[in-house]
Amino acid sequence: MSSSSPIPCLVTDEGALDTVCRQLADEEYYALDTEFHTERTYFPKLALIQLAWADKVALVDPLAVDPRPLAGVFSGRGIAVAHAAEQDIEVLETACGTVPSTVFDTQIVAGFLGMSSPSLSRLVDQVLGISLPKADQLSDWMQRPISGRQITYAAGDVAHLLELRTAITQRLEDLDRLTWALEECAQTLSLRRRQAAPEELWWKMGDIRKLSGRSRGVAQEVAAWRDRRAAALDRPRRTVLSDLALLAIAQRPPRNRRELEQTRGVDGRHLAQGGAAEILEAISRGLALAPDEVRLPPGGREAYASPAAVAVCSGLVRQIADDLSFDQGLLATRADIANLLSGETSRLDVGWRRSIAGDPLRSLIAGAVAAAFDADGMLVLEERSFRPQFTVRSRPDQ
Repeated sequence: MSSSSPIPCLVTDEGALDTVCRQLADEEYYALDTEFHTERTYFPKLALIQLAWADKVALVDPLAVDPRPLAGVFSGRGIAVAHAAEQDIEVLETACGTVPSTVFDTQIVAGFLGMSSPSLSRLVDQVLGISLPKADQLSDWMQRPISGRQITYAAGDVAHLLELRTAITQRLEDLDRLTWALEECAQTLSLRRRQAAPEELWWKMGDIRKLSGRSRGVAQEVAAWRDRRAAALDRPRRTVLSDLALLAIAQRPPRNRRELEQTRGVDGRHLAQGGAAEILEAISRGLALAPDEVRLPPGGREAYASPAAVAVCSGLVRQIADDLSFDQGLLATRADIANLLSGETSRLDVGWRRSIAGDPLRSLIAGAVAAAFDADGMLVLEERSFRPQFTVRSRPDQ
């Protein structure tokens, strides 16, 4: 932390927290971060809330004072400046009952400057030339009293965020990309607040491409059971049933307890306290699902899109991303392209992505333009002649 950084105040009582809330109420921007643990529980355990505004830094200790009064700040007019805010938002919603209504996520907006998911320390160093302290990054934040080294580290996570926002905003304005970045922050915040249904959690387990037919239904129901049981016990999902066990169960669904016990990755801890019977019931539900009752991941449409069309569209997206100095994943994933080709909802049909890549791809897909290479080997979209020279068929029977 630079020598000009403000001295952090540790907030451990209601009076001090009320003072912080009053001071923050009229701030246009405030910096925000949290420290929490998720190693041993299902629900994140909040250990510290870091706030910075004007020339002040406050560290709110949620183990000493109820942090819910901060809900008034979060729902107010101020804009929270945070870095990689996804998990912070999740833990704050649990602890305070709400989250900031508007977030300027420095990791997201850095992507519009050509930086692919940079860490906060790297971003602060590259943009501001300041080195953040790295000690105590993995320390036990639930331990009390909080050490001086921990306070220094925690304060460093917010002390420069407002200055960082100002510098990045100026660069984005110079490139005429600020509107895109702010739109992406708003869209990402909205998506983050959407709680995934338990029946969709199997999308995140291992290599689901190995699953087909009824195995997908089994994966869906067993993963949903695991999530609900983990929440009820407030334990990490992996301690209720590992991903390895879940994938093995889905690939070869056991019919009875003996087969379940012999399944790879399953051990006695998973089957205790009625777990075996509940897993077998979930397997039965999964096997009984009709095909239209299985919730497929958004990228599931990729199997229905022409590989040649996906490849051509991906090449065009890559070229657009390179021209903008973007990471291609920020502009569009293969799933986004496959959804567009399959007529499904795609991010390429919404907001800033539509004008940059969605509309050109739609024109190409509709046959309104043709793709060609110029003298420099760059893809260009040209007016169609409607005189086919060579046609590639994706299946031998066509």
